[in-house]
Parts: sequence; structure tokens; C-alpha cells
Amino acid sequence: MAASYVSVPRDLTKVKSKVMFNLTKRQLVCFGLAALIGVPFFFLVKQFCGVSTAAICMMVVMMPFFFLAMYEKNGRHLEVILGHFIEATFIRPKERPYKTDNRYSVLERQMEAQRAINAIISGKQKNSYLNRQEETRP
Repeated sequence: MAASYVSVPRDLTKVKSKVMFNLTKRQLVCFGLAALIGVPFFFLVKQFCGVSTAAICMMVVMMPFFFLAMYEKNGRHLEVILGHFIEATFIRPKERPYKTDNRYSVLERQMEAQRAINAIISGKQKNSYLNRQEETRP
């Protein structure tokens, strides 16, 4: 007698609970919305075009809902991926300059500020300010 084995995945986070017809809640909602929009669209287009053209148009209208229901990459659904793409392409600035704060330049700025403070304290800066005021007078 042969024993039957069932393979159990090691990572149980990827296992999703099925609700009906072996579909998840997300898939049921998306397929339902696709049917609610696609079937009336088919009957509206069938009045103006042939049946095959109306069926193709209905499939084109329903495809985004199918993609929303089924597509998943790295655990992220299609709307999350599209949101990241739109944010990176249109919302964020195109150029992201790489700015560094060099330690040597920080020390130079600190020394320059210390020199300016020492000049103000010693009175040299005050005299040079007064001299500039007198030079600009007509």
C-alpha cells in the first residue's frame, strides 16, 4: 500500500485563505466588479458593433480588474506597485543631488566663525564697519 504525501510550504505567509470557488476575497471582489462593468458594457457596444467586437471591447474593459485581482510581485499587489511607480516618476523631484558634509570643510567653517568672533571681540570688526559707513557717504 502506497502512502500519499502532501507537500506543505515552509513559508506560511504566502498561503492565502480561499473563500469561494478557490478564490480569495480580493479576487472575488475584483471579478465581481469586472462583471458588473463588463457585461452591461458588452450589451451597450453590441447595439452599435458586431458581437465579436463587443466581446473584445468587454475584455479590454475588464482586464484592469483582472490584473488588480491576480497580479502580485514580491508580496505587493498591483496598486501598490503602480503607486510606487507614479510617485517615483511624477511626484518626486527628478534630480536628487548627492550632498556631502565634509569634516574638513566643517572644521574650516568653524575656524572662520571663530576668527570672526575674535575680530568682533577685539574691536577690529567694529572699526572696519565704521570705515565702510564713512566710505559710502557722499
